[in-house]
Amino acid sequence: MRRMSLLDPSRRDFLKVGTLAPFGLGLTDFIRAQRLGAAAANPHGGTAKACIIIWLDGGPSHLETFDPKPDAPLEIRGPMASIATSLPGVRIGECLEQTAKIIDRFALVRSVTSPLGEHNFASHYMLTGYPPTPALEYPTLGSAIAFLRPGTSELPSNIAIPRFTDNVSGNGFLPASTAPFSLGGNPEKPDFRVDDLHLFEGLDLQRLARRRDMLRSLNEANHANDINRRESDSDLDRAYELVASTDAKAAFRLEEESDAMRNRYGRGGAEGIGPSCLLARRLVERGVPFVTVHSGGWDTHQNIVNLKSRFPNDRGAHLPSLDRALSALVSDLESRGMLEQTLVCVMGEFGRTPKINSAAGRDHWPNVYSVAMAGGGVRGGQVIGQSDSLAEFPHERPVTPSDLAATIYRLLGINPSQEVRTSDGRPVRIAADEARVIGELTG
Repeated sequence: MRRMSLLDPSRRDFLKVGTLAPFGLGLTDFIRAQRLGAAAANPHGGTAKACIIIWLDGGPSHLETFDPKPDAPLEIRGPMASIATSLPGVRIGECLEQTAKIIDRFALVRSVTSPLGEHNFASHYMLTGYPPTPALEYPTLGSAIAFLRPGTSELPSNIAIPRFTDNVSGNGFLPASTAPFSLGGNPEKPDFRVDDLHLFEGLDLQRLARRRDMLRSLNEANHANDINRRESDSDLDRAYELVASTDAKAAFRLEEESDAMRNRYGRGGAEGIGPSCLLARRLVERGVPFVTVHSGGWDTHQNIVNLKSRFPNDRGAHLPSLDRALSALVSDLESRGMLEQTLVCVMGEFGRTPKINSAAGRDHWPNVYSVAMAGGGVRGGQVIGQSDSLAEFPHERPVTPSDLAATIYRLLGINPSQEVRTSDGRPVRIAADEARVIGELTG
């Protein structure tokens, strides 16, 4: 699937070879969607201004992360142990050592349940709150929030680091400009940069400004009697400012962070999750309302112990890398006074089978799995719901992906029953009719 870029190929061609029209229809679409979305927002009691989703693509095992079963038979509990946390009686996977120390900042939802065990369908359900249907393609949480609660900076309102999952398109029936803006590349590399925020070789700001002014003149000639012309010009000016802005580019300069801070998040970890989480903090710090940190490689049909260590004492394996990045992100946000206004969610499309398979791995299991949430008004220090003794099914308080979506919207001050319209004018709720806000989380 093509990654959503701030400038699609035709718009990049404009900057490179000088075509005029696409500039008036490109970045300005993004700007206009932000303005229209702001008018549609419906604050509804939430305190969060931003959301960071750490997406563990492939389906993380709940037994090796947030819902271990230390008293179950070996074929259930698996090859890894569990550890105590700062909350009495609450244990999590042995690799989450740093997270265990600050677990009182988290709410663990251990009873998420879905009927969908295929990656594409399950990802769609988790990331939109709607089961997939051929009748309509629903927008993801990030796209809906970008439309309803656009950011306050020149940066896109829905950013994916380094990319969005391939299983879901993103914007659904909302404008394409609300789709995840995938950065690409690896934020850990010294030469990391976001190409779409940089001018192509041979094009400087003076030439770009001349093209902007020429297009403005064409717009004025074509819309001399259009009462919306002034707004359109404003959109064009803001689009130019985005490309020209040194502040926008500065958000992606991880080299501005100290070595101590970068080491705290982790370097060279699995899928670059450490620098990706650090970059997510820099983005929400600058007013971006929704960031997805993508971490792949969680589809563990074989040798699930590899999540712990590919090599002896390997701090770059998936679980140690997640632990380091997640604990650093939550602690860093808290120390900066940002945690109460930044919702952090750790989730994947489903869990893994309770019983270890013949390949020493775990297969797809949507019947029960876990989500961890912190900040953004979430009441920490609690466990919501339980799986049964073998981690097969919810034992109490089942929670659906629709419920999670409604809760995230509520925490961000958006009424889950708010309606947005499809291109043909059909009103659609942003959260499903059957969705219920998880009251224990919102207080």
